[in-house]
Amino acid sequence: MRLITAYNPPASPARTRPADRAPLRVAAVQQSWHRDPAEHRAALMEGIRLAAGEGARVVCLQELTLSPYFAVLRKADHPAPAEPEDLSTGPTFAFAAEAARAHGVYVHASLYEKAPAPDGGDDGLGYNTAILVAPDGTLAQRTRKTHIPVTEGYYEDQWFRQGPADDAFPLVKVDEANLGLPTCWDQWFPELARAYSLAGADILVYPTAIGSEPGHPGFDTQPLWQKVITGNAVANATFMVVPNRVGAENGLVFYGSSFIVDPYGRVLAQAPRDEPAVLVADLDLDARRDWLELFPFLTTRRPDAYAPLTATG
Repeated sequence: MRLITAYNPPASPARTRPADRAPLRVAAVQQSWHRDPAEHRAALMEGIRLAAGEGARVVCLQELTLSPYFAVLRKADHPAPAEPEDLSTGPTFAFAAEAARAHGVYVHASLYEKAPAPDGGDDGLGYNTAILVAPDGTLAQRTRKTHIPVTEGYYEDQWFRQGPADDAFPLVKVDEANLGLPTCWDQWFPELARAYSLAGADILVYPTAIGSEPGHPGFDTQPLWQKVITGNAVANATFMVVPNRVGAENGLVFYGSSFIVDPYGRVLAQAPRDEPAVLVADLDLDARRDWLELFPFLTTRRPDAYAPLTATG
């Protein structure tokens, strides 16, 4: 597994005074899905081991960490429909907790969460949920994916309901950093990154499953995907940690390219498109402070003019 490191963060161009916070070392593990569950867990654990060995404090894993990307098909057309799992007793939390305790790190993972509909009933859907497990094996935070794609090859509306609006942007503290844990399709929405930034997020982690477009086989969306996330990093003064899948699954070819970008839009570390990799980078947390002091996006907003953003008609 390729190890790509970015230590000694680049200088913060807008800095006028010393940083108040120490850098935070984070990692993103890019991995393919293995049909054999034991082999798959071993591959992920090896990535976590490598990251922890490099001193990473937080290790971030891909969307739907332990499972294939089953949403490539509608549920009715799927030969072996996936079953949601319990958040606290299911295999994903158990794996993340085992890894966190074994290596003394925070482990970020993603799962298909079993949960009743908001009205208490059963609508046949669950949540696409990101979790962060602390080094002692306890759940530090969970965040349910806010935006759900409905496109060919990514039929997530057949499996997942939208995360509740009143619990959309929670943060979790790791050392001196505030982390937000949205998921994949959320990364295309600038208003989500802005909401997290207003809440004080330093870092957004986007577990991801993105690759080829079945209806447009010649269209490579990778450059657009990376540009949008990078633009949101600049506009909101947040670091972005983006672990994507790699490899082919049920006709989709995931394009990897996992990356870590800073609030100035500088790519600190980037994985290849076609092989597993571990990215480890030091984040200069007060680059956020510096950039927002020079370009005060949050304090010069015009919320009184934003009514069209909430219109649904």
